[in-house]
Amino acid sequence: MAGHSKFKNIMHRKGRADAARSKLFSKLAREITVAAKAGLPDPNMNSRLRLAVANAKAESMPKDVIDRAIKKGAGGDAESYDEIRYEGFGPGGVGVIVEVMTDNRNRAASNVRSIFGKNGGNLGETGAVSFMFDRVGQIVYPASAGSEDAVMEAAIEAGAEDVESDEESHTIYTAFEQLSEVAGALEKALGEAKSTSVVWRPKSQTPISGDAAATLLKLIDALEDDDDVQNVYSNEDIPAEELEKLAG
Repeated sequence: MAGHSKFKNIMHRKGRADAARSKLFSKLAREITVAAKAGLPDPNMNSRLRLAVANAKAESMPKDVIDRAIKKGAGGDAESYDEIRYEGFGPGGVGVIVEVMTDNRNRAASNVRSIFGKNGGNLGETGAVSFMFDRVGQIVYPASAGSEDAVMEAAIEAGAEDVESDEESHTIYTAFEQLSEVAGALEKALGEAKSTSVVWRPKSQTPISGDAAATLLKLIDALEDDDDVQNVYSNEDIPAEELEKLAG
């Protein structure tokens, strides 16, 4: 396992305004409802629901909103959502994976294709991009959880595969199949995580800068802003100083 510090690429820009916060809560609630509908409504007996509830709590979603989302799914009267993965290329040949949860497949496909087209990208076939990523478990802790060495040691003991630490957080990666076990061991050692999820992690990154980098960030922002889109993953490598300038 190798741990290292780096200025992480911007993938999730949450809480920028009340509207963004509301949109985030809607997406978290949708995941809770779908998880509750697909399995038992008890988080202790439903691992997907347990993760969804934990991530909602980490974003300070009110308990009554979480409970309503669970009841909606358990009641069987919730909308039927299709989970779809789109793959495409952004400016500079950057690979982009978009996870969608929608009650209207045609709307979602049209919106995602349009967003790619308007922001210098091209939507590809399933499998066109995902081979450049690994499907892994990801556990995120705030920097305050401990020093880089302490978190690394805890991660090794828990059976994790890799750790990335920077000034804001510690991101721990584990095999998809071992996520629940590793997360449980880390919680005993470091406390409650900020988030625990299954993600697409790039095997390698695509260098990009200048106008292409700015357009790529607009593409990612537009995708994340779509109501049907749950998650966006990409493999860009933007120089730290340029990323800071673009983020500002």
